[in-house]
Amino acid sequence: MLTELGVTKAELLANRALLTQVLTYHVLPARVPASAVPAGQAITTVEGSIFKIDAASGGALVITDGRNREANITQTDVAASNGVIHVIDKVLLPANQDIVQTAQASADFTVLVEAVVAANLVPTLQGAGPFTVFAPTDAAFAALLAELGVTKAALLANTALLTEVLTYHVVPGRVLAANVPVGTPITTVQGDTFTVNASLVITDQRGRTANIVATDVLTSNGVIHVVDRVILPAP
Repeated sequence: MLTELGVTKAELLANRALLTQVLTYHVLPARVPASAVPAGQAITTVEGSIFKIDAASGGALVITDGRNREANITQTDVAASNGVIHVIDKVLLPANQDIVQTAQASADFTVLVEAVVAANLVPTLQGAGPFTVFAPTDAAFAALLAELGVTKAALLANTALLTEVLTYHVVPGRVLAANVPVGTPITTVQGDTFTVNASLVITDQRGRTANIVATDVLTSNGVIHVVDRVILPAP
């Protein structure tokens, strides 16, 4: 962890603000035994941001922190007079990148980032949120260009269409995969709805389908789910 943060132990111990942030990120404001851990849910810490816990194969519990790093819970339910302790094998770190910064750091979202910039949506997606973004990959955008019969330059220049399409991929609130309402219309920031089935397949307003190929990429102001096709609102 010291290497990841680029500090020595002495520097970390001397940096009270950082140390407090990291330590309180490991604390929940209630006694939560292992049997009551809400698997797949956003869990809010004393520090104020979230992590999630999933059950891995064999029943082991794995934490995903705000930087999408994983830690194993190696021992559970160590009783204390004022709570309970679960032992983990890695120091957790809160998120340090928002939705836009997370997309910029990925090689899969170069066109999405260009589109967000062209539509002047960067300030919005860097806002407090939280937001849930169903993020199309570069391959998804390439397929859309072929489907629409336009060039990337033409799409990026049509800011009205671009804004409509991009905001159709954004849902207000942080919705992790475990909380996606299956079979129920989901209202987007753009105003139209889409549905998601139990296999995590989206059906858009034009009856087109897209697969959610990766879920729960955590950010400081929401969550990203990766989709393999650009979805479209009603024409």
